[in-house]
This record gives sequence, C-alpha cells and structure tokens, in this order.
Amino acid sequence: MKKSQAISESKNKPSGAPIKKENSLLNLGFNIFLPILILNKGDDWFGAWLTPFFEDTAVAILVIAILFPIAYFIYDFITRKKYNFISILGLVSVLLTGGIGILEIPTKWFAVKEASIPAIIGIAVMVSLKTRYPLVRTLLLNPELMEIEKIDASLREQNKVESFNKLLRQCTYWLGFSFLFSAVLNFILARWIVVSPSGTEAFNTEVSKMMLWSWPIIAIPSLLISMYALWILMKGIRALTGFNLEEIIKGSEKA
Repeated sequence: MKKSQAISESKNKPSGAPIKKENSLLNLGFNIFLPILILNKGDDWFGAWLTPFFEDTAVAILVIAILFPIAYFIYDFITRKKYNFISILGLVSVLLTGGIGILEIPTKWFAVKEASIPAIIGIAVMVSLKTRYPLVRTLLLNPELMEIEKIDASLREQNKVESFNKLLRQCTYWLGFSFLFSAVLNFILARWIVVSPSGTEAFNTEVSKMMLWSWPIIAIPSLLISMYALWILMKGIRALTGFNLEEIIKGSEKA
C-alpha cells in the first residue's frame, strides 16, 4: 500500500449534520471545578445527610465527586455522538481514582495511576506511527478544523507526500514527549501531595489539591510543548503546499 494513502485516511467523513462543538465551560465545570469543590467542601455540605447511611462519609463524598466526570462523559457522548481514545482514558482515570479510595488501596498506587494515563497516551501516540491511523492526526491534524482534502491534493500534486510523512513523524515525537513529560510530573506531584491513607477525608482533600495544582504545574508546560508541535506542523504545511493559515483552517476564509 502506498504511503500516500496515510494522508487520506482521515479525510473521508460521514455526510450529514456537522458534529456539535464541545461546551468548554461544561467540560471544565464537570471534570475539574465541581469535583474539586465537592472533595473540599463535601463533608460540610453533605456530611450530616450521609452519616446515617455511610460509616465512612469520605468514601461517599468521593463517589459523588467522580459522578460528575462520569455524567459529563455520558452527556457528551449522547449529544455529540462522538468519543475518542483520550476521553476514554480520562474516564478510566476517574474510575481508578474512585476505586483507589473506595477499596482503600495503598496511596502509592494513586501516583502510579496519575503517571500511567499520560504515559499510555504518549506511548500510544508513538506506536500509532506504525499503523494506518496515527494519533497525531486526531490530536493535531483534525479534519473538523483543517482542510485535509486541500492539503492532501496539494501534496500529491507536488510529490511532497514523503516529506509530509517525515513532518508528521517529527510532530509525533514532540507530541509523545509532551505526554511522557506530563507523566513524570504527575508522578512527582502525586507523591508529594497525596500522602494520606486512601478512603479518608484527608485523601479526598489531597486529591482535590492535586487536581488544582496539576493545571499550572503539568497542563500548561505540556500544552506549550503540544502548541510547539502544532506550530511545526503548520509551518511545515505552509512550506510544502504554499498555503497560508487562512487557506487551511476551515471557515477562516469566510470570516
């Protein structure tokens, strides 16, 4: 099979109504802010109500907190009719956090869990280079945002397919590095912050603190690396095809 076929894999989209855009406020609210609030204030808000039913209210509060990301995952899948590899791993991460607290698994495994999710993504990004569906396309070269058909046609016309494949490999290495970097920082931060026995109120508080600090300490550096990979991709596409940014971003020419 010709290498040029890899360029066209993601351009065939189902016809019909466009996929509804994700609500960023709901995403942040249900996946970050509400769980943090409940883990921190849940005992004050629900403690008196939960005490007659649960011997350990900390476990019940943890369950309530993780229900919000689970509910959002289900809602987003129903409304947008779409899910992806990373969102599934995110759901698994939430369930594992709950499992560690509910089953009172040793706290050290929380750090392992925090590191394993981005590490799995980073490894998957690298390994996917050897498949027909490299994840770099889903994460950076998104057909919902970019004119993939136009780019593909120009690359074929100018015989730049192999050069573009090399560009994708370079971007993949940077993208994979961003996730592996995040895995290391996740492990260090989790070992530093989450030290109390799982299934306790202190454990819940520390998990919420971990979630809060992970944004400036982990997410921002990883995002910067990913943005650098995207910049390399955009610069490479312009060099190979001659298109400027407005010509390859969907809807930008009409704006």
